[in-house]
Formats: sequence, structure tokens, C-alpha cells
Amino acid sequence: MTGITIADRAAELDAADPLAHHRDLFIGSQNDAVRAYLDGNSLGRPLAVTVDNLTSFIRQQWAGRLIRGWDEGWLGVPQQIGDQLGRVTLGAAAGQCIVADSTSVLLYKLARAAVAARPERSEIVIDRDNFPTDRFIVEGIARERNLTVRWIDVAYDGGATARDVAAAVGPQTALVLLSHVAYRSGHIADVPGITKIAHDAGALVLWDLSHSVGSVPAELDAWDVDFAAGCSYKYLNGGPGAPAWAYVAQRHLPTLDQPIPGWLGSADPFAMGAAYQPADGIRKLVSGTPPILGMLAMRDMLNLLEQVGMPAVRRKSELLTAFAIEAVEELLTKHGVVLASPRAASERGGHITIDHPAFATMVPGLWEDGIIPDYRNPDGIRLGLSPLSTSFREVAVAIEAIAGRLESSTGAAAVE
Repeated sequence: MTGITIADRAAELDAADPLAHHRDLFIGSQNDAVRAYLDGNSLGRPLAVTVDNLTSFIRQQWAGRLIRGWDEGWLGVPQQIGDQLGRVTLGAAAGQCIVADSTSVLLYKLARAAVAARPERSEIVIDRDNFPTDRFIVEGIARERNLTVRWIDVAYDGGATARDVAAAVGPQTALVLLSHVAYRSGHIADVPGITKIAHDAGALVLWDLSHSVGSVPAELDAWDVDFAAGCSYKYLNGGPGAPAWAYVAQRHLPTLDQPIPGWLGSADPFAMGAAYQPADGIRKLVSGTPPILGMLAMRDMLNLLEQVGMPAVRRKSELLTAFAIEAVEELLTKHGVVLASPRAASERGGHITIDHPAFATMVPGLWEDGIIPDYRNPDGIRLGLSPLSTSFREVAVAIEAIAGRLESSTGAAAVE
């Protein structure tokens, strides 16, 4: 960036961005009180159209149709949105995705079903740096089933690699559970390569796509993935606590052992039968009443992603993270800030993490000043760059603000 300021470079990138106009579709994108929102990988901004659509649903569907709505289409919404999700972002043919429950519950269901499908095997493989829920669920299932957890240690700026998995799997491996994009570093896993290694060892694989869906394209069918799950409130902009989604490859649906059988996952829910008979297909993964209101915002975002196309979204994401890394190197590395994410765009998802001992106490002040990243222990600021709602200017503003605080603290220490 020699000869040009970070702010000038951001202005150039925003002016050249073919997706820049989509920012105006999100509520709050012009809010002066929030100078830079870099936490879209934790909670995406709401779309303006969602306000109208939710209001219309409440007035016309909920209030207008009342209980009749279930018979008039609501029960089909989880699979309808699941099919759209699969088509637009996951590379999954219809009938393999559904929206239901939370990410934690769906990960449990799928992991529990996977180990049940390999009853002669005694081990689950997972990395130590995976999201806490994933690790806790694996440990809980291991206790339930008297299984052993085999841990993979990964680099602080990376994630589980094909080599790591090849060294960990063996004849006792029932399941490998990993994240497509690592929640801390942003590392993109080699999904097809790792999946093949696990399959060659006779194991099944469950992928957590919470930090990739809607930002990094996936091809679950082509990659021969067994199971996948993820949340919808990050890059899918479903809102706080929006329901999660699950993918089960068609080949596993006939024998899937649903560990939390519920009435809406039964073959004939309204028969109120004495014994559970699972539904055919992906609907058997449902347990209870679907959270319809929580799905509507996700559908709005999927409509936008389908219009824009995931290749264009990914290109914008790569440019945003590349600019963020350039700005970090220009302004922050001289203060001891360390990049804790991959440098190669092909190995990096939609966020980066930067580490410095001062960040734990810095983040509250940044928030007060309208600069909103998030903090991850032990000393990382995570910059989440949602491609359709984040501008290059926001990235520049945030990194300049971090640099200013580091310079101030260095100056204060020198005076003392």
C-alpha cells in the first residue's frame, strides 16, 4: 500500500465492487453509530425485506389462518427451505436438507446416528480447536456409548489437515467430526480429501458448516459427504437463535437411526400412534414442532444469495479478507499483532483472527466507539466480513481504530 493510505485503498475497492449496492438492502448499514460491523460471522445484519415479510406472515398467516396454517403449508416449510439451502449454498440435491432445532441438537442427532451405524467401532476423531459445542457433544456421546475420543492437535493459524486425519483414523474409527471453516482461525478444511481418507478407513464423517455456509461454497454431494449441519444466524442472516439445518446424504436416509424421535418425524404425525414409525426421507430427522417464524429471515437471505450467486459472494469474501490482511500488516504488525489465520485465500474462509495481549481489554472500548468485531480467547480479535453487507471502508475504519489504540497504549507506556 506504499503511497496510498488504507482509507484511500478502501475507497477504491468499494468503488470497484460490483456487489457494493447490496449493502443498502440490510438494515443498519447506514447507521452512523456503528462505524464498522465486523461480526457478521456471529450475527448477520437483518435484511429490510424481512421486516415486511415477517409482518405480513404474522398478520395474514398467523393471525389470519391461525391453526389452519399447519394444514395449509407450514409443515412443509422446513424441507422447502432445506432444499433451497442445499441448491443455493451446499451443492446438495433435493430431499437431503432440512431446517430444525439448534446446531447443537442437530450435531448430536447426526453424530449419535453415525456411531450407531458403526456399532463395531469404538473411536471418534475430532480436533482440539473445534468449536466447544462440537467437542462437548463428542465427549458426551463417548461417555454414553463407552467410546474413545482421538484428538487432533492443529496449528494456531490453521485447522485439521488431510495428513492429520490420515494419522488419526484407523480400523476403530466410527466417526470423524470436523469444521469446514475453523471458528477461530478461519482455516478451510480439505473436505473431499479428508472425507475420502475417512471413508477409506471405513468411518463416517460429519462436517460442521456453521462458519462457512453462505460465505464459502460447498459441494456436499460431489464431495461424498455423509452428514453436515450448521447454523443460520451468521452468513444466512436468520436472526438471533434462528434454527439450524442438517444434511444427510441420500444413501444414509433409509437406515438413519434418529436418536431423538418425535411426533413430527413420524410417518403419520396426526395419527397419534402408540408406537414410533419414522417418516421416509429427511423428515425423520425432525423431532418437534418446527420454528416457522425463525426460518423466514433465512429464506429472505437465501433468495438474495441465489440472485447474486455463491461464486460472486466468494470472490467478494476473498477480496475483503485479503484487504484486511494487507491493512493488518501495514498498521498492526509493528505493534506486535500476529495474524492467526491462513494467508492463502484458498485456505481462508470469511473471517480472520489477529492476536495481541492487549485485545482482551480493548474490545469493550471498540464497541463503545461503534467498532464491532468479536473477541476469542486467549487474545484474538476476530474480524468477520460478511460479503454482501460489509464494506471495505468498514475494514479500514476498524483496523485504523485498533492501530490508534495500540499506538496510544505504547505511548502511555513509554511516558510511564
